[in-house]
Amino acid sequence: MKNINITGVLVCVTAIFFSCSSPAYVEKDSNTNLSNYKTYMWVDVKENENDGSNTKRATAFADLSVHNSVNAELNKWGWQEVSDNPDVLVSYDVLVERNVESQNDPVYSQPYSRYYYNPYTRRWSTIYYPSQFLGYQQYQVPVKEATVTITMIDADSDKKIWQGWTTERLSGGISDLDVKKSVRNIFKESGNSIP
Repeated sequence: MKNINITGVLVCVTAIFFSCSSPAYVEKDSNTNLSNYKTYMWVDVKENENDGSNTKRATAFADLSVHNSVNAELNKWGWQEVSDNPDVLVSYDVLVERNVESQNDPVYSQPYSRYYYNPYTRRWSTIYYPSQFLGYQQYQVPVKEATVTITMIDADSDKKIWQGWTTERLSGGISDLDVKKSVRNIFKESGNSIP
């Protein structure tokens, strides 16, 4: 009986954990077989030759987290990171946006009581009026969202073969845990083995 209760609790906790994760999306080139690739190399994406924004970006501190998380997932595929002559070039982008979200809260009246005198019983009595639904109060709330995009390009043909992305709501700044969760969601959508 104790094992059934523990199993039930674990199933509920797991269901709650996975229901809170943001959806991830993956696009694959249907003509490409990813099992043919074995090595990869990281590349930096710049707008032009003079773009030095990699060191000045607000999300530059997330580089190590993204690299470590993606490396761990690609190792599950059996791929190895190399520094020369890779099969696949891997890049990523983190976009942090400030948005405004509308929220609606129900509004209720205050409950109150009214006293009255009953001349037949010669007593004071109380009538209770419960709160009533009045409508909704709508207001705007600022939110921050981070979109993590991972792109894989065939090194020989320079053709995009795989891209995955997800958007997570941030409670503060982007943290190491947020990055790991986003990367895990992307690769979970693709499957933990080579698709």
